[in-house]
Amino acid sequence: MAAIWAGIDAGKVHHHCVAIDESGQRLLSRRVANDEPELLELLANVLTLGETVTWGIDLADGGAALAIAILLHHDQPVHYISGRAIHRASESYRGEGKTDAKDAAVIADQVRIRRDLHPLRADDDTVTDLKILTGRRMDLVADRTRTVNRLRAQLTGVFPGLERALDLTNTGPLTLLTGYQTPAAIRRIGVKRLETWLRNRHVVRPDRLAGIAFQAAERQHTSLPGEKLTAQLVHTLAKEVMGLNQQVADLDKAIEARFRDHHAFDVITSMPGLGIILGAEFLAATGGDMTVFGTPDRLAGFGGVAPVPRDSGKISGNLRRPQRYNRRLQRVFYIAALFSIRHCDESRQFYHRKRAEGKRHTQAVLALARRRVNVLWALLRDGRCYEPVPPVGLAA
Repeated sequence: MAAIWAGIDAGKVHHHCVAIDESGQRLLSRRVANDEPELLELLANVLTLGETVTWGIDLADGGAALAIAILLHHDQPVHYISGRAIHRASESYRGEGKTDAKDAAVIADQVRIRRDLHPLRADDDTVTDLKILTGRRMDLVADRTRTVNRLRAQLTGVFPGLERALDLTNTGPLTLLTGYQTPAAIRRIGVKRLETWLRNRHVVRPDRLAGIAFQAAERQHTSLPGEKLTAQLVHTLAKEVMGLNQQVADLDKAIEARFRDHHAFDVITSMPGLGIILGAEFLAATGGDMTVFGTPDRLAGFGGVAPVPRDSGKISGNLRRPQRYNRRLQRVFYIAALFSIRHCDESRQFYHRKRAEGKRHTQAVLALARRRVNVLWALLRDGRCYEPVPPVGLAA
């Protein structure tokens, strides 16, 4: 028996699997439920078709998590191919129709002929937990942003002067809005009693905040339509934002505690600009195993900080921003580079040198992020922490 390639078009309830031989002929095409007994039966049936089986799948988590775990636990090689790549590859196959069976067959054939697909490996427990925790944090931060925007819109409808004067991402202004939302209410309590009210709720610099609110109230004596109901909504939304702030703070503590358990914690956090949260997101996006990428160039390409060539005919040397990359990892590299400009002399000098060469701000930051990928790669490879001047033996 020869080698077999199997493609799985993953879904939430069902998967479709197609197995082919070295000539591309279909040996098996089956729809299976996303349940362990059915997946184990599928695995056993495919293994009877050949001596070795190489698997491909179009999802790396979510509904495909159970299937991937079963394959990896049985020492099966599994490769990930994105949905976009499958869609583009399908155009080169016969027929315009789209079915789960055709997608699974395309996946199997792509795994058979390509050698550049990303292999999936079992993450350690720390990385898995960080993926869950950082994913939840991103959801909470997005919810908080939406709620703050709603709060601003409601407050602008009844008290635009106060909305302009307050930073609604801080706890003090949010605390104020849980008690007083209209100009009339603030004028009634007065600046001194408002200061005392804020101080009793442990607001930082209550005198300054009370003064800002009272000045805004003095500039508006007109009561706007729907003021009473809107004030209640402002109170509710301010409470929601404060609750989300607390959830994010608690989650940050859990992320830090789990991140500290990883063997590369000291190495990653030693890089200027890579703190607890960004470092944890780096592990969540990459899995922490740099051997999967092989070289720092591939890691930079995966993270979207390496330009790609766009040459044609006699035109050469053109570069453009990549379109296929991990958005989450690019965000980590970009924000870490921004932070390093503020706190690291070497990064700041590199950034200003690129700006002097005529690069725009974003281009200079991306160039810095690309350079930092090489540094981070070397640190993880050697298992050492960042130093502004590397040891003489490793400087080359």
